[in-house]
Amino acid sequence: MTESKNALEKHYEWKGKIEVVSRVKLDGRESLSLAYTPGVADACKQIEKDPESGFDLTRRWNMVAVITDGTAVLGLGDIGPRASMPVMEGKCALFKEFGGVDAFPICIDSKDPDEIVRTVKLISYSFGGVNLEDISAPRCFEIEKRLRECCDIPIFHDDQHGTAVVAGAALINACKLTGRKLSKLKAVFSGAGAAACAVAEFFEGLGVADIIICNSKGIITEDGMKDEHRKALAARTNPRGIKGGLKDALVGADVFIGLSVANLVTKEDIKTMAKAPIVFAMANPVPEIAPEDALEAGASVVGTGRSDYYNQINNVLAFPGIFKGALSVRATDITPAMKRAAAQAIADFTGDITKERIIPGAFEQGLGEAVAKAVAEAAIEDGVAKAVTK
Repeated sequence: MTESKNALEKHYEWKGKIEVVSRVKLDGRESLSLAYTPGVADACKQIEKDPESGFDLTRRWNMVAVITDGTAVLGLGDIGPRASMPVMEGKCALFKEFGGVDAFPICIDSKDPDEIVRTVKLISYSFGGVNLEDISAPRCFEIEKRLRECCDIPIFHDDQHGTAVVAGAALINACKLTGRKLSKLKAVFSGAGAAACAVAEFFEGLGVADIIICNSKGIITEDGMKDEHRKALAARTNPRGIKGGLKDALVGADVFIGLSVANLVTKEDIKTMAKAPIVFAMANPVPEIAPEDALEAGASVVGTGRSDYYNQINNVLAFPGIFKGALSVRATDITPAMKRAAAQAIADFTGDITKERIIPGAFEQGLGEAVAKAVAEAAIEDGVAKAVTK
């Protein structure tokens, strides 16, 4: 309660976590005439003639829009666009602090995918990339897909892909530590929301072939899913045809990925898994199983979404560097290969791996640059890089 009160008091004190700062010193008539009228007309005419020059003549080359409708704010749910603004401002502050990327919060007062897509498309020429944030599933799948099709800048739903990249990095190093091969893993997911689906798909891309996804009703099936995105995922998973619920799926599993609700998994459940399993219990603020309980039950490596435990699987390890790298080469998309490159860069940056350190901490110097470099190189190799910005 004390911490909550302090946070609210600080928000009253800050009156916002970001601000716009001029990069131009306006100290007289000459500087004013260069930065604004009449000199600005020359920059406008140049962009009209060559639209791509806008990335060189404006801040667009380093500007990301953080877009939400406030329907799935972490730990708060559907609180709407007004109430989600503090979270979006915080996200923008993280972009700047950890990636040197300028970001601007835009909270849209609509739950209609058509309106959201149209709104983002109409303002997209002001930005070099778009970070979708806290939009509920399954609408988030459609919104991201349609925006990627109609926009020529990177569109990235961080709740999905940022989580996937960091979880992927953690899995790569956990496998190294435990002597496992990605292709031989049996992975079980608790949760079938946007983040869980994205992590499962990312693990597929890393080579994990045996994945089971459970929701509150049990192991998901193609017939049991309403939206096409999760229907397709259900059709590709559960290759052994296991029936039942989470407890059934966990028997003999090497990895547990929790993106669901608190206290769902017991010590007894962990004991039914393969020897020395990997447990990523990421429900916030209370994980599916407490790390100490998972370790006592035989887990070899444990990660959570909390900052007060080691191995925090935190999106901030990924999204600032991903956008920094994508923007640096004017990428038109963030491809699966770029995301895998980011995960590998995070894994490699960790250095010496121990069960208390399978991923780096958020404040380690150089991580954002390492991720950005790997992402930029992957963008060039994938053919989505248009140029290198200054």
